[in-house]
Amino acid sequence: MIRRVIQIDQDACIGCELCVSACHEGAIELVDGKAQLIRDDYCDGLGDCLPACPVDAITFIEREAQAYDEEAVRLHLEEKGIPKQRAMVNALAGELAADVTKMGISSGELNRYFAEETTQRRPSNPTGKLPIVGVLEQNKSVSQLAQWPVQIKLAPITASYFTHADLLIAADCTAFAYANFHEDFIKGKITLIGCPKLDAVNYAEKLSEIIANNEIASVTVVRMEVPCCRGIDIAAKEAIRLSGKDVPYSECIVGIQGQLL
Repeated sequence: MIRRVIQIDQDACIGCELCVSACHEGAIELVDGKAQLIRDDYCDGLGDCLPACPVDAITFIEREAQAYDEEAVRLHLEEKGIPKQRAMVNALAGELAADVTKMGISSGELNRYFAEETTQRRPSNPTGKLPIVGVLEQNKSVSQLAQWPVQIKLAPITASYFTHADLLIAADCTAFAYANFHEDFIKGKITLIGCPKLDAVNYAEKLSEIIANNEIASVTVVRMEVPCCRGIDIAAKEAIRLSGKDVPYSECIVGIQGQLL
């Protein structure tokens, strides 16, 4: 039959998994770092996943497809244990809704915020009431983070977002010390963070595998001026050496007062 289903642009997809979480039918899964519609009969064609995608990689198309099968979806979700997880999420959502109501913000306002957040729009606040900090304020800066996870220890060795990426390797504290960190450093880059003092791992080994197994365009290190932070740029330089590749390297140092040195 000809019906409406979603289509995911594999070139545009960044593998963030937000659409996977947004799909109530479990029709989308991450395959080799990209979101894919795994079965036509799991897709109800309603498109809850569309507003969740931060790069507009999901669209509707009309094509030959199996009819939506509610029973198949139910069995699929039970097999994955999703109903139990969803019940827990709904309970937490109920607690959040109660807290929001106490603060004088309607659930409609909150829902509009989350629906519009991924398209970088902000909802109006016609009530004039004080909004939740960081949720409904106007003219808020937009996050420039392009992928997840960001911790060096948790990052995959290979991922599609590493292809031709300008890699930012940053010490944890830098984003807190330097006020315009997202615009000046994260924007346009793939970000990995860590603390060489607190993390008992060899960053050089993990980073060298990432550089060796992907086409990394450049490496930028941002660290604090404190001596213990030197470990992160030492690890980055050693990683490039171990990878055997000639990757452009630059380093920025942030002072403890938040200034660039």
